[in-house]
Amino acid sequence: MNQRVMHHDTASANDATQARPSVSSTIRLTTAQALVRYLAAQRVLTEDGKDTETLFGGVFAIFGHGNVAGIGEALYQHREELPTLRAHNEQAMAHSAIAFAKAHFRRRMMAVTTSIGPGATNLVTAAALAHVNRLPVLLLPGDIFVSRAPDPVLQQVEDFHDGGVSANDALKPVSRYFDRIVHPAQLLNALPRAVRVLTDAALCGPVTLALPQDVQAQAWDFPVEFFEPRRVRFHAPAPRVDEIEAAVAHLRRAKRPLIVAGGGVLYGHATDALHRFATTHGVPVAETQAGKGSLAWNDPLNAGALGVTGSPAANALAHDADCVLAIGTRLQDFTTGSNTLFTQADVVAINANAFDGIKHRALVVEADARLALDALAEPLEGWHAERPWTARAHKLAASWRDTVSTLTHAPQRDSVLPYEGDVIGAIQRSSPGSAANDIVVCAAGTLPAELHKLWRAGKPGAYHVEYGYSCMGYEIAGGLGAKLARPAREVIVMVGDGSYLMMNSEIATSVMIGAKLIVVVLDNRGYGCINRLQQACGGAPFNNLLEDCMQGPLGAPQIDFAAHARSLGAQAEHVANIAALEAALQRARAADRTYVISIDTDPARTTDEGGWWWEVAVPEVSARPAVRDARAKYDAQLAARAESADAGEHAAQPDNE
Repeated sequence: MNQRVMHHDTASANDATQARPSVSSTIRLTTAQALVRYLAAQRVLTEDGKDTETLFGGVFAIFGHGNVAGIGEALYQHREELPTLRAHNEQAMAHSAIAFAKAHFRRRMMAVTTSIGPGATNLVTAAALAHVNRLPVLLLPGDIFVSRAPDPVLQQVEDFHDGGVSANDALKPVSRYFDRIVHPAQLLNALPRAVRVLTDAALCGPVTLALPQDVQAQAWDFPVEFFEPRRVRFHAPAPRVDEIEAAVAHLRRAKRPLIVAGGGVLYGHATDALHRFATTHGVPVAETQAGKGSLAWNDPLNAGALGVTGSPAANALAHDADCVLAIGTRLQDFTTGSNTLFTQADVVAINANAFDGIKHRALVVEADARLALDALAEPLEGWHAERPWTARAHKLAASWRDTVSTLTHAPQRDSVLPYEGDVIGAIQRSSPGSAANDIVVCAAGTLPAELHKLWRAGKPGAYHVEYGYSCMGYEIAGGLGAKLARPAREVIVMVGDGSYLMMNSEIATSVMIGAKLIVVVLDNRGYGCINRLQQACGGAPFNNLLEDCMQGPLGAPQIDFAAHARSLGAQAEHVANIAALEAALQRARAADRTYVISIDTDPARTTDEGGWWWEVAVPEVSARPAVRDARAKYDAQLAARAESADAGEHAAQPDNE
């Protein structure tokens, strides 16, 4: 049965069909010129729906011999309508481009161009990040000569068994669509395909168009109509009637339902629909990392973060729910507690991508989040969660909000180093009148766990944490992309010393282009998060905190992060405590450029409340008693999961035929 509930104006492709060359309506352009001109012609509606703007907000570029002559010249010609931004690291500029798209809820995006060789391979990590997080970015790396006349060229990676392989082939596994442009005419098919993938809710992810150096400069007679401005329409599937009916049947049987709100709620512009559904039916909501901000933090039904980094309220409700409505989430292990958190519940998954929807033995509604929630409204009229369940959710959520307030307003003693929760509280207190307008950016380490629990997201987009790939080094570059997308909002990057040292160069870029950030560096002298995990698995403290690393006669360096940031053009200071941090944040908010604040923090302290088991394999054999003890606990958890899974088999298996 292929019947659809409805059709809508976001379900079609580009407005205009692609024209083919004709004698009377062609324009001679190089491949690079045609590519850039096409990108500049793609338009989208503005957020208020009253005008259009470019789909691509610009192109980040680091030029080299593989792209400066071809695409570099083309970008210069179109620099007014398609701005070119210079960065300092290829991976970082791709992170910025990805963050730009995330901050726009995938409705606008950016392109990235590099030379061949190290410039291209520096994109692989960022492409993987975009792939995991289902975020659009167009990658345009230079490539080797198709003619092979000067083969091998500088930076060329030669394959001893396949002459057609280049370094760009490393991008294939982490691209949702990959093409190598070996003739100018190929753009007539490759570019519309690329835009479709970038603007399709189910396909969305990184697209790579590899651009050989000689082909970039090659001219061809392109059809003029190919470059006419056109409004791109975003494709999102409408739900099938039979899948909606099956979901309704599951939900009507539910007495203790729970909604898991994932990133698809935000990307599908479904936050209002989520609020209506939850309020009408009395269903509590728990948020994933990508979905945090789907519901206001103080909504009575917002139980907070879910899973390994979750609140006690959300996890308690998940553990007791008889039905989980998972909306726009891929149900990764941090959300499901390594498949132990809600094994007793039937799962109904609303997802534009069936690959993500079928996880956790779910009944799938393959659809856009907003359209699916709207389609459920009428057939679920009159249905409500059990009143005691809704009342319990209200009570747990209110109690957790009180706990968050206590944790983030804890009294400080100069003799005790602050921890992440203290810093989060100081940041949110620094702007009580407009905190909802702040955007917090983070990615890795202890901070995402604490932010997931403690950050109060007042509206969609206030929480920008990349935790699908948990990529150290994303933070500052991601903050730059978020600021480019939302220039009127204060973007606050929270970053550990480890991530800062991995990638900080875009501080200089932010100063150069006037994209002001507030960067708060939490210095715990190493990789505190992994140090704790290491010891939880029975390991000895080793190679994580600086004091536990191999050192030469001078010992570990005393890093002055403020001095380093000032050397990149930012204003910066180091503060001694939380009170000083609050004062510094006021100076940072008033500053006219990127402002970096560093503060020493405790590598051992974390928020005790909440959390859930996360499976990390512990060695079966070790000479160390601590590892053997940790293995025994691990085996017990595996046995408990197996027992829980067996107990959950009584639930009817979903029929997705």
